[in-house]
Amino acid sequence: SYNWRFELDKTNEEEGHKIFQVRDFVGHLCMNLASKVRGAVANVTFDEFHKTSAKTIRKSIFGINEEGKIKDSFRFEDNNLVVFNVDIQNVEPVDDKTSDMLQQSVTLAIEITTKSQEASAQHLAEKKEQEARGALERQKIGDEAQAEAARKELLQLQAESASVMSQGLAIADAKAKAEASKITGKAEVTLAELKSQAATIMSDNDLYVMTEKQKVQFEHTKAKTELEIQKAKELADIENAKFGKVIDAIGQDTLIDIANAGPELQAKLLQGLGLSGFVMMDGNNPINLFDAANGLLGGGEAATE
Repeated sequence: SYNWRFELDKTNEEEGHKIFQVRDFVGHLCMNLASKVRGAVANVTFDEFHKTSAKTIRKSIFGINEEGKIKDSFRFEDNNLVVFNVDIQNVEPVDDKTSDMLQQSVTLAIEITTKSQEASAQHLAEKKEQEARGALERQKIGDEAQAEAARKELLQLQAESASVMSQGLAIADAKAKAEASKITGKAEVTLAELKSQAATIMSDNDLYVMTEKQKVQFEHTKAKTELEIQKAKELADIENAKFGKVIDAIGQDTLIDIANAGPELQAKLLQGLGLSGFVMMDGNNPINLFDAANGLLGGGEAATE
């Protein structure tokens, strides 16, 4: 049986008229598709058609696409009839001879399948039997191997026990000596570590004493230097005060007389004052006392004029 429908553009009137172009469209469909099926079946062998009858029929009706797959539908262009499914319920040949041959073929196929299944079952049973025998043999060999290994281990333990019994004193003595050597070695290592720690403590103590000594010396030197600086500063202050008092005691008139006097008189005056010489400074350049006196005298004359 076929599943079909009309496919058309409802807005196109000509497409609607096409539906009525073929009066007996069902007979036309059946004859056309039957012809396609007969042509396709004629091109394949009986055995091939018997195995792939449904595929052959669908392929003959719908055709194949570019990818080699069976299409989904077949369209009659003269009346827009589209067949989109084929329900193949049964395939029976019309010729009696062909029907008998088909029945014989089916019976032979069933017989061959049955014998094949029987042979497969027998082969599977024999295979399982062989596997069971192999597993049993393997288990037997494994048990014998385990027994032999256990016997070998027992003999080895017996030999070791006899050896231990015969050499017990020697082993005990060797172990005692080894333990004594181990204890002695540990004691020596501990002693060496203690000596190293003592040396480290002494070295750290010497370093600490030396550091403290250097600190004390530095503080002493620093205090001494500060005292000397303070002493020098105080002496400088005393000299400055003394010099200021001397200048105040000399006065401007005496400086003018010193400036006007000759070198010998200047020396005697200074000697009388307890001075061998002195300078006056402005912070940048030193100034000789005699030149300062001359300057003062010249300034005084200029002021008088």
